[in-house]
Amino acid sequence: MQFIDLKAQYDTLRDRIDARIHQVLDHGGYIMGPEVKEFEAALSAYCGVEHTITCANGTDALVLALKALGIGPGDAVFTTPFTFFATAEAIALAGARPVFADIDPRTFNIDPASLEQAILRTEQERKFLPKAVMTVDLFGLPADYDAIEALCEKYKLDLVEDAAQGFGGEIRGRRAGSFGTVATTSFFPAKPLGCYGDGGAIFTNHEGVAERLRSLRVHGKGGDKYDNVRIGTNSRLDTLQAAILIEKLEAFPDEMEKRQQVAQRYTNQLPNWLTGPHVPEGYVSSWAQYSVLAESGAERTRIMKACRPRSSTSASRKATSRSPRTPARACSACRWGPTSARRTRAACSKPSIRSRRAPPDGASAVRTAGEARRPARRCRHTSRTRVRRRGR
Repeated sequence: MQFIDLKAQYDTLRDRIDARIHQVLDHGGYIMGPEVKEFEAALSAYCGVEHTITCANGTDALVLALKALGIGPGDAVFTTPFTFFATAEAIALAGARPVFADIDPRTFNIDPASLEQAILRTEQERKFLPKAVMTVDLFGLPADYDAIEALCEKYKLDLVEDAAQGFGGEIRGRRAGSFGTVATTSFFPAKPLGCYGDGGAIFTNHEGVAERLRSLRVHGKGGDKYDNVRIGTNSRLDTLQAAILIEKLEAFPDEMEKRQQVAQRYTNQLPNWLTGPHVPEGYVSSWAQYSVLAESGAERTRIMKACRPRSSTSASRKATSRSPRTPARACSACRWGPTSARRTRAACSKPSIRSRRAPPDGASAVRTAGEARRPARRCRHTSRTRVRRRGR
């Protein structure tokens, strides 16, 4: 089966999406056409925010959010190492310094206790000025915003929510995209709400921040596009992508219900030697991925091999480590945090919930891996699995 079955999803919305595309072809407003404003208004209503500013992609959304907050050289932005490279890359592109805090061992999201330690350590070192926290709603689960928002208020830090995977997630009815000073998301095709190309969006309840974002995405424009009042960039969502996303957003709540059903089926059939996702009480995950934790890296490798005859190669490739690469050849725990180091070597993801076909048996795809289990060697720093490799 396909890891992300976009064709099956398109088949259910074909007539509506095709009609929207032809409307754009008829009026010819390909850049910032009427569908862009329509989609922004729909996003604001869905997330429960006052302002939505679309842009070219999720990475631009993060960079623009930081620039709109005035973050740049000499500033420290606290974030998680257990994420895609773009999170830390965006901080560096804004000229700031990423400072990593460890993750919660159950949710894989940034750990508030470790975050506070990183803030205090940075304040004591006085090399960089603490300015913001950038959270990541990993695998679709919102971070612990009750604790994180309290820390940001305590230390007077801006909060940027990276909801690229978390769009559709909730905490007690409050949806991802509505947390922090600014929130961002991505419409990359594999995301919970994806377009047929690249796209991104930024959410905020602050009028001044929204005005700066609208300026920054079009070369720092002022009253018109030839009145350039600041250095910006060219980062606009194409009208065609906005038209497609309008229809996909309308169908999104129904898809979210189906994702919950399939995730529960996975959980019910998961073998006891795999650890399933932890969703705290009052939280809703959008299940960007359903990720499981093996007992070791070697165990994960055997599971992936067992899955290959039953799944597509794309599913196997997705089940890879999410740790950032270090410039130095040091134990990753010494640089990124012990929990993050352990989890990157034992986590893998199951196919996403896009297809109308029946979901796979949650246990059968990995059952054969249990027959060859054996103890694994451990790293002296973190007790993480060490996979012995043959000579070069």
